Amino acid sequence: MQQLTYIDLFAGAGGLSEGFIKNGFVPIAHLEMNENACTTIRTRIAYHYLKNNNNIHIYNEYLLGKITRQQLYSFIPQKILNSIINVKIENNTIPDIFESIDNFLGKNKIDIIIGGPPCQAYSLIGRARDPNKMRYDDRNFLFRLYSEFLKKYKPKYFVFENVKGLLSANNHFNQMLELFQSNEIGYTVSWKILNAFDYGVLQSRERVIIIGKRGNDNFQFPELKKIINKWSVKNDLFRDLPILKPGSNKPVMEYAGDITYYLKKFKLRNGSKTLTQHITRPHNSLDLKIYELAIKKWLGERKRLHYSELPKELKTHKNQISFLDRFKVIDPSSYSHTIVAHIAKDGHYYIYPDLKQIRSLSVREAARIQSFPDDYFFEGGRTSAFNQIGNAVPPLMAQELAKQLKKLFL
Repeated sequence: MQQLTYIDLFAGAGGLSEGFIKNGFVPIAHLEMNENACTTIRTRIAYHYLKNNNNIHIYNEYLLGKITRQQLYSFIPQKILNSIINVKIENNTIPDIFESIDNFLGKNKIDIIIGGPPCQAYSLIGRARDPNKMRYDDRNFLFRLYSEFLKKYKPKYFVFENVKGLLSANNHFNQMLELFQSNEIGYTVSWKILNAFDYGVLQSRERVIIIGKRGNDNFQFPELKKIINKWSVKNDLFRDLPILKPGSNKPVMEYAGDITYYLKKFKLRNGSKTLTQHITRPHNSLDLKIYELAIKKWLGERKRLHYSELPKELKTHKNQISFLDRFKVIDPSSYSHTIVAHIAKDGHYYIYPDLKQIRSLSVREAARIQSFPDDYFFEGGRTSAFNQIGNAVPPLMAQELAKQLKKLFL
């Protein structure tokens, strides 16, 4: 079968792209405005290139800190590195973007376009915090720029991903569907709400997925294969990870236990002996006391600690009416609640569920909850890594989506 090509718009850290690469799709270009996320994708593309050419030891040397990133990239063709474009997609940048993609494309065509614009304008939390309910946020209309790529490259299919809040965001969802199905753009669309949990991700994470097929033919959303997700955070996802203290920042560690069935089945540990980015943020004594109370209440009573319940000496906010659940413990006996980009600002909503480790999640733990494999390296430091992880599409869900889409090309 001829190789299937794609462009990833608003690519983030590459979670959606990872699922397509794992199914044999070939990226022509990734577009992302965040510089650190672009570097993360370059490093991941380097991983795939070296693995495909039996040189994975070079990538492992980078993870171990034996070679620099510049040295790692020296083994990768420059054209591949340049195909990750650090750019903000706007009306005035699109002509130059098209020119760059055309150079990468040559005589090939684009089979599919994937991606999801930044979700803050559509999210319920974003609208709740904005006095204008995000009505005037430019990010509301990035789907129109997305459609310009459909009009230019006319792929057979496209995948548009976003938060569930899109469905109630000031009628933008209906505008989106009308535009994609207009004579100007020319697609038949079908959409569903998918929960990453149904595809092996140990997290409840609902997302709206719109799939478009070029032309007016009848098109139904492909049937994705759900699994019975019976695993837990404590016994299956975190069991092999070393114990950490708040502020631990050792760049490379050894695993503290054998690989679990879950990690092996979904290839999260990948046979690697190198554990990177199992690092945590530091916490002040006040937060640690609150974390301890939250952990005790959850493990003992399976109840969340509300801010209004804290002793007076631990309260620093006057607001005791809204956002009472600002301290939240990960459920060790089941799956995690949704990881979002706010994890980059503090760890209060992602407290590790163990009184022996009173802290918030490490970067690697958050990445595992999102189903990123351990050899996926997030560039830019701890805060940037958390931000990239929180914004990402879980690779396991993306992998199942790409698997079923691939069948449509057969």
